[in-house]
Amino acid sequence: MPHVFRPEHAARLLAEERERLLPPDRIIDALEMQGHEDVVDIGGGPGFFALPMARRTKGTVYAVDLSKEMLAMLGERAAQAGLTHVQALEAPADRLPLPAESVDRALMAFVLHEVPDRIAALGEVRRVLRPGGRFLLLEWDKRPMEMGPPVNERLSLDDCEEALKAAGFRVLHRVFPNDVHYGVLAER
Repeated sequence: MPHVFRPEHAARLLAEERERLLPPDRIIDALEMQGHEDVVDIGGGPGFFALPMARRTKGTVYAVDLSKEMLAMLGERAAQAGLTHVQALEAPADRLPLPAESVDRALMAFVLHEVPDRIAALGEVRRVLRPGGRFLLLEWDKRPMEMGPPVNERLSLDDCEEALKAAGFRVLHRVFPNDVHYGVLAER
C-alpha cells in the first residue's frame, strides 16, 4: 500500500519553498480558467491550489480530501480569505461525492501515486467533468531525489499518459513546473 501524506505535515504543503517550486498561479494557468468554472481539487489538502483557483472563478470550488484535519485547515483559510464558494468534501479520490458532469476543471496534484485503484480514480475524474472539461494531473518525476515519496511508488510520465488515455481522456500536452515534477493536461 502506498504511503499517504499525513496531516501533521500540512505545514510543508503551505511553505514558501513549495510556493517557489510550484507557483500555484502559473500551474493553474494550464487549466485556462475563464472566471466562471466549477472546479474540483482532488487531494486538496489545506488549499494550496484550491484557494488560488477560487480567486479565479465565480463558480464553486470543491476541495476533496481524505483528511478531516486538512479540510478543516482549508475551511479556516477559505473563511479568512473571504472565499465563500469553496466547499470541502471528505472522500477518497476513487469515489468523488459529486454528480456526473458537474465540473468544468479538475486538478489532482501529487495524489494519484497514493491511490490504490488509479483507474477508478481517473474514471471518477472523467465522470464528474463536463464534456470538454480540462483535467491537470501533477506527479513526481520517477527518479531518486531527496524529497517526495519513495521512487518505487512514483508514476512515470508515460504511465500517467497511458492511464489517462485508458480512462477515456484526450491528452493535450505536458507541463513541467520545475525539474522534479511533471503534469499532464487532458480533456474529457
